[in-house]
Amino acid sequence: MSDSVKSTDLSYSQIDTDFDPALGGFLKRGFDIAGALAGLIALSPLFLLIALLVRLSDGGSVFYGHRRIGRGGSIFHCLKFRTMVPDGDGVLASYFAANPDARAEWEATRKLKDDPRVTRVGAVLRKLSLDELPQIINILQGHMSIVGPRPVVHDELENYGNAAVFYLKSRPGLTGLWQVSGRNDVSYDSRVEFDRHYVENWSLKLDLHIIIKTVPAVCMARGSY
Repeated sequence: MSDSVKSTDLSYSQIDTDFDPALGGFLKRGFDIAGALAGLIALSPLFLLIALLVRLSDGGSVFYGHRRIGRGGSIFHCLKFRTMVPDGDGVLASYFAANPDARAEWEATRKLKDDPRVTRVGAVLRKLSLDELPQIINILQGHMSIVGPRPVVHDELENYGNAAVFYLKSRPGLTGLWQVSGRNDVSYDSRVEFDRHYVENWSLKLDLHIIIKTVPAVCMARGSY
């Protein structure tokens, strides 16, 4: 499922992907494993309920795995509960053709406030960030961390410029500074700076602080769409 991305594929300018052990080392990894196991056990009834709702909504698949860039440039499939219609790419292309402003919004932020691909059940899951719970599995697999930069796709990382090196030093996170600082209400440049600040100032105390702030951020659903 995971394979290495060559520099010729990503065209990263002057970025070295041969890093020392991941940010936080064994301390952060041990915390991730313990936290992910506890979360998986505690949230298993919620997992089953959401899976049932997604399946009954349109009969499609429960999970969706999107290719994202991980630590050191590796590719992994970031898991989510499916929130979009099966033919999402076709729907989006038609929507952009009829709505040029939406295309501009997408190119600037990689998000749409009114996304035509999102199902009714999916809209609720996104609002409450419940669609991202399957990423606990990614954490146990070692592809992600509980706290870290927001996982990005190939095109997004190219927008990071020289700051991409900070993203590549850490495993992407289920939550992070961006998620507790306004999410989609902040600019993309601010998001990049959040990632840089997190990597440069990492500590277990910072991770705990972000986790604590995640609870009210999710409940308020600020910047979530």
